[in-house]
Amino acid sequence: MQYVNANGAKIPALGFGTYRMSDAEVMNTVPHALQLGFRHVDTAQIYGNEAAVGEAIAASGVARDDIFLTTKVWVDKYRHDAFLASVDESLAKLKTDHVDLLLLHWPNSDVPLAEQIGALNAVRQAGKVRHIGVSNFNTALLREAVRLSDAPIVTNQVEYHPWLDQTPLLTAAREAGVSLTAYYAMADGKVFAEPVLKEIAAAHGKTVAQIVLRWIVQQDGLIALSKTATQSRVAENLDIFGFDLSADDMAAIHGLARPDGRIVNPAGLAPKWD
Repeated sequence: MQYVNANGAKIPALGFGTYRMSDAEVMNTVPHALQLGFRHVDTAQIYGNEAAVGEAIAASGVARDDIFLTTKVWVDKYRHDAFLASVDESLAKLKTDHVDLLLLHWPNSDVPLAEQIGALNAVRQAGKVRHIGVSNFNTALLREAVRLSDAPIVTNQVEYHPWLDQTPLLTAAREAGVSLTAYYAMADGKVFAEPVLKEIAAAHGKTVAQIVLRWIVQQDGLIALSKTATQSRVAENLDIFGFDLSADDMAAIHGLARPDGRIVNPAGLAPKWD
């Protein structure tokens, strides 16, 4: 496994994401993923599967201390007291006394960002969280979060795939020593029909999914979240560290980006994107 070092956090560069996974799918795939070598699991309060993730980790036989576990606080829990109570609830569901990374899931202008960051710092100081970060923040919000926080912000988890150029955000993150964690890497399935990606995959004897995940983790400071509900694909997604994409390959994939490439843009949650 490759790791990304960001402001004191050592984060496995490939994570197993559980978005839109049922409890049964979590129980079927997460123990298998951990047994094969995944060491980074990502969930969230709003996913509704934290309890299943906790059960799956316990069932895997892999020591909790060997797993980098991330969850996210939902936007309706950002007031200080509600935030702290929600973290205790998440820990109980996850069957652990701490998470390795806790994120603000989306921006919420109804609660001052200083209050949100203060709550993140409070649970970290209490030993319930080892590292803190944000998700779906634009460059202005990321810089403000870094400025407001006593503890280092270690990641910004955002949509990232070949059709979405995140250069401004990635530049700002690197300037602050913050990693970028990529979700929606497969662009909701669009990658599998892309001729450029299929050609590169064929040249390397790899799948399109492996090429996209490799493209992400080969970039400095980037972490990729993979997701599958199929056991047979878990090993495939993990097998991305034994080859390199050429400079031409990387450039060709970057060249797929387009102005309308963003997919995840929920009204009432999304900030003004860069």
